[in-house]
Amino acid sequence: MPALGEVASSREAALYVVKLGSATLLHSQVFDELLELSRRGARLLVIAGGAAGIAEHYRRIGRDIRTLVSRNGDEIRYCPPEEMRHIVAAYEEVTLPLVEEELTRRGLSVFAAVARTGALVKATVNGPMRVQEDGRTRLVRDHRAGTVSSVDVPRLTGLLSTFDVVCLSPPVADAEGGTALNVDADVLAAEAALALDADHLRLVTGTAGLLTDPADPASSLRHLTEGEGRRYAKGRMRQKVRAAEIALKGTSDTAITGPHTLSAAGATWFWRAPAPAADLDLLARTVELSSVSRDEREIAEFLADWCAEHGIKAEIDAANNLVATKGAGPRRLLMLGHLDTVPHRWPVRWDGEVLSGRGSVDAKGSLVTYLQTLADFDPPEGVELRVVGAVEEEITGAGAFHVRDAYPADAVIVGEPSGAEALTLGYYGLVKVRFSVREPTGHTAGEGVRTAGDRMVEVLAGVPAAVAALHPDALTAVLGVRALNQGDAQAGEAVVDVRVPPGLDVDETVAALRALAVEPVRFDVLRATPGVTTRRTSPLVKAFQRAFAAAEVTPRYLMKKGSSDMNTLATTWRGVPMVAYGPGDAKLDHTPDEHLHADEFRRAQRLLTAAVREWSLM
Repeated sequence: MPALGEVASSREAALYVVKLGSATLLHSQVFDELLELSRRGARLLVIAGGAAGIAEHYRRIGRDIRTLVSRNGDEIRYCPPEEMRHIVAAYEEVTLPLVEEELTRRGLSVFAAVARTGALVKATVNGPMRVQEDGRTRLVRDHRAGTVSSVDVPRLTGLLSTFDVVCLSPPVADAEGGTALNVDADVLAAEAALALDADHLRLVTGTAGLLTDPADPASSLRHLTEGEGRRYAKGRMRQKVRAAEIALKGTSDTAITGPHTLSAAGATWFWRAPAPAADLDLLARTVELSSVSRDEREIAEFLADWCAEHGIKAEIDAANNLVATKGAGPRRLLMLGHLDTVPHRWPVRWDGEVLSGRGSVDAKGSLVTYLQTLADFDPPEGVELRVVGAVEEEITGAGAFHVRDAYPADAVIVGEPSGAEALTLGYYGLVKVRFSVREPTGHTAGEGVRTAGDRMVEVLAGVPAAVAALHPDALTAVLGVRALNQGDAQAGEAVVDVRVPPGLDVDETVAALRALAVEPVRFDVLRATPGVTTRRTSPLVKAFQRAFAAAEVTPRYLMKKGSSDMNTLATTWRGVPMVAYGPGDAKLDHTPDEHLHADEFRRAQRLLTAAVREWSLM
């Protein structure tokens, strides 16, 4: 892919931090799951636990593992300085080679090391520890355990960009330069996720998450907030809960998964922003789940599970869209939302009844109202309601293109913020193109030498006038420009976005831009979708009008200069009425102030359900 991609963003691929316990390392399935994540483009940091590897290493060298008993009765591996070299050897000779072998066998490149290597992770030594011995309490002062104090983010980021998988394990480096320090592997994973601003943290264990009753494998707790899991956590599970709560300080979505799988089906999720009321739970959780474009699988699976719990048939289709369906018959209403967001990096939070977070407005709020409408409303005989959460709306429209070809409908409601008391009747079209050049390097003192930067400046200078000549209301924006001397060649590229008003043909717009690409500049069309408008007299709009009237709302009707998946459907669908509806202020789209009030969400939910009912009964 060219350096600028579709949106000229510096956003890196999604980062998973995955902690695998030593028992899980013996289950090949988990390595297949890591392979699948890598194939989806994710960056992978694996933290390997070592209890089984340490036991095996000590068996090989004929040495007894020394243990202590804490004040609460837990057995702890004793790590005085003379034991640390054996513990490091256990990871380097047993645990890490196992991980590396499993992953390289699957064709993945792997960097595997204990975290003290090059001081990739540092810790400060813990104070003396109180232990139980012969019924008495004593202080142990030489136990080499520590608390993570720093993670070398630049070097780890470099490793993650070089290798398919980076695998670290304890021990870590002593910040004061002493013998290596042991740290809990789950906590190490959480601290790494915090430091690296990970998208997803998965703490894999041998049970289906945290159990209310350790003797009942079906007693999983599904949803927890800070402090709620501690009363159920016993033994080693205490550290997993502790690690999950450490991660709540950051932005990753966090789950304890298992048995011995990354799949979050049946997992225990930890939420940093509990909703103030039960009817807002799905909204809050959906916004917390990271789903930047091309990283939508986790949220799709989460919502598919929610649908199953609410009696709705749901699947993930060939394009990775979420598809939920209720009813059957010749009349088909499609509610088309999208799963992805533009990049973000701030924690989701509630301020009273105001939810702040990426996607709250654009457009998870809309998608959640669609799913909850599907759960609450049973369509009459002969009517099929389908909700689709599409992928890549923010970049390529790939999910909507699949919808266009696979799910015909008689009417469409697109999930984009209009405000609860407004209805969007249409959008400008979108033309997104790339100009690029690559030619031999010449000395800039030479006669007539043009650099890649010169070429891009010349092309971009002509774009506004070329577009204005087509239509005075057309809008242009340069999404990104890049030009570099690469030694033997000059390379440059620029991505340009044009918003095409109704009445201006997208093919005409493309032709005008193409004319600016004079040799040696090349030209590629990334996206070209037409504008679309639905008349107020259409049955779909009338259904909304009746819903608004019943609620004593005087609606506003909008024509937006942005674009949506409505435009993608309009590339081939003719005569299908389409509107966009959803809660929130579209002015907040893509901004760091994106937020949604619970009252606005609830009002949109009621009005949408009423409009769907009106259409279904026509």
